Amino acid sequence: MNVLVIPEDFRKDGFILRPILSARFTKLGTPAIVEVLTDPLIGGLDQALKREVLEEIVADNRWKVELFILCVDRDGEEGRRGVLDGLERHLNTVLGAARVLAAENAWQELEVWALAGPKLPPEWRWADIRRERDPKEKYFDPLVAHRRLEGEAGGGRKRLGIESAENYRRLASRCREDIQVLETRIRGWIDRRALMSWSEALASL
Repeated sequence: MNVLVIPEDFRKDGFILRPILSARFTKLGTPAIVEVLTDPLIGGLDQALKREVLEEIVADNRWKVELFILCVDRDGEEGRRGVLDGLERHLNTVLGAARVLAAENAWQELEVWALAGPKLPPEWRWADIRRERDPKEKYFDPLVAHRRLEGEAGGGRKRLGIESAENYRRLASRCREDIQVLETRIRGWIDRRALMSWSEALASL
């Protein structure tokens, strides 16, 4: 399966998304090639949530991609799920049954996924990290500084993203509202797709 991830900005987010989503498909037992969109450059949340931009991305890549994953920050906005639901409905009507776009909002920022796998300072409470409106500034950046990862790829995102992917079970257990929800929806689509293929095969007999 070919998977294309659409981030707010691949220059940082890609270091987190690619290893974690690749680990997810390994866990699901579904071979997948996971790529992160680099062209066009999505320059922020407004562009990532723009219907016209997503329509163009889907049109340019639908011939080679079965699953599109749009992943943005929640930023404490309770209404963001509703916006994503609307985009999903519209774009999946365009894509048809054989392909799908799944959209998810990381609580509250994607950097939290990169914090979910590595060993954290003992005085930090995970519930506090999940509730924090600005976890990048309060938790992610201090951890990067503590481990002296500022000069590494993505400002430490590559290293921490890989560590979270390697500890995917812990990541999923800590991020039930986003990682687990997205995983369940993707598994459901994979199952429906397989059932459709079987039905088509039987109909041809």
